Amino acid sequence: MSADVVQDGVVLRSIARIGRIAIFFAQMLVQCGQLVARPMLVTNQIFNAGARSLVIIMLSGLFTGMVLALLGFNVLQRFGSQDALGFATALTLLKELGPVLTALLFAGRAGTALTSEIGLMRATDQLTAMQMMAVDPLRYVVAPRFLGGLISMPLLTAVFDAVGLFGAHTIGVRVMGVDNGSFWSEMQSSVSLHDVHEGITKSLVFGFICSLIAVYEGYYSDPTAEGVGLATTRTVVASSVLILLLDYMLTAAFI
Repeated sequence: MSADVVQDGVVLRSIARIGRIAIFFAQMLVQCGQLVARPMLVTNQIFNAGARSLVIIMLSGLFTGMVLALLGFNVLQRFGSQDALGFATALTLLKELGPVLTALLFAGRAGTALTSEIGLMRATDQLTAMQMMAVDPLRYVVAPRFLGGLISMPLLTAVFDAVGLFGAHTIGVRVMGVDNGSFWSEMQSSVSLHDVHEGITKSLVFGFICSLIAVYEGYYSDPTAEGVGLATTRTVVASSVLILLLDYMLTAAFI
């Protein structure tokens, strides 16, 4: 009986949390429309969330593409299909590894930065001071960071894919000896717009989830150093689990 009570309590708390996040998103969405008159607020956050994540995204994309080329060539060579290396690496990067790895890296770098930044503003009473001056923190602090993360994710995914393809081409053509023309022709003839659309859709969904969780956890974190640390941890854990869950659901929907 006690186990059932505990289970019911967990379910109710989860539902209540989802409801709070939905209400928070609705309130923030109202403020997003007001940012049209202040585009620099969003532009600055695109720089903070996107441009400052470029180094880790490019390095990760490069080595991911190189590893894919090594493994892909080893497997395809057994069947005499090594010329299909370009198609295999491009499809893997565009549909799966590009959006997923970029989102995980974004959650670990930019997501934690957003949470800790807003959480520290809560802990030092900066958000309270803004409310006392009749300045809405949702409009000037939360909404720009949410939109900045949402816009940055597809751009970072595109960079990851491009650098990953460069790494795959370098290893496949220059090291493994795959024909350069076959590498690109197989890719161009086999990869369709549907595959690109799937990757873009995933990156938008992941960007939405990561940014929403990051700003929510930061805005409602406990105003202590420990509270900010716990909120940052929750951001990474929740974002990572939801990215992998939604990746499966979206992949199943696109098949």
